[in-house]
Amino acid sequence: MIQPPPLQKGDQVALIATARSISKKELQPAISLLKSWDLEPVLGSSIGLQAHQFAGSDEERATDLQNQINDPSIKAIWCAKGGYGSIRILDLVDFSMLKTQPKWLIGYSDVTAIHLHLQSIGIASLHAQMASAIETRSTSTSEELKAVVFGEKHQIQYNSRHPNQVNGKVKGEVIGGNLSVLYSAIGSHSMPSFKNKILFLEDLDEYLYHFDRMMQNLKRSGLLNQISGLIVGGMTDMNDNTVPFGKTAEEIIFDAVKELNIPVAFDFPAGHVETNLPLIFGKTAHLDVTSNQVTLTY
Repeated sequence: MIQPPPLQKGDQVALIATARSISKKELQPAISLLKSWDLEPVLGSSIGLQAHQFAGSDEERATDLQNQINDPSIKAIWCAKGGYGSIRILDLVDFSMLKTQPKWLIGYSDVTAIHLHLQSIGIASLHAQMASAIETRSTSTSEELKAVVFGEKHQIQYNSRHPNQVNGKVKGEVIGGNLSVLYSAIGSHSMPSFKNKILFLEDLDEYLYHFDRMMQNLKRSGLLNQISGLIVGGMTDMNDNTVPFGKTAEEIIFDAVKELNIPVAFDFPAGHVETNLPLIFGKTAHLDVTSNQVTLTY
């Protein structure tokens, strides 16, 4: 897996919108943050565009991403906003330049589509907070993001006593992201191999019955049988019907993996939560789950 190099002070970081529309004003906190890190923010052509809910047409968003990939002066690409739309531009972009000119692509949620595609062609990427709303996240969210992009050693450790946690130690490349987006990529050429990988999952605003349907797909397709470990992040603002489904999102996940002999960590501080810590997708990590603590070390 190709690993992008660490950023250096003075490097240019492009801010682009691969999904929903966003204004320059909404990005001011992120622009200020990059400047405080001695990095130079560069607004992509998609910022400020609007075509219904999207930041311009598929072609306009794809062109912006392509230009940032091709431009050697751009050292990282920070996605501005999620929602929906990244999967629509994957086949309009030539990602091959990243193999000889790698750079971090940063984002989460809908950006999962791009992360999966990059892992499928052997390029690491960074699952981390979007440029928008970063000022609403915890201080550690931005501090840890800074540490990772500047190449510092990365470890996430937290106390967890989730009743369905499964103890164990394993190492492997971390992949995954938003379950709904991952589900939409199954069967496509953008889906990377799950074999011996540590799978990370998070989601937002899903009905529990549909969440169960997605997990049953992962189970019945054989994808879950291939992974070496599972990390479960934020399961935020889940919905239920008038007649309750009867299980939480975490319980649905555990039902799908309980027969596998793999470590399973819950309550991981990543996803649509106040503390959204970065995960390096495509890089080998060590996962250690005990009865009261979870540690992920790169």
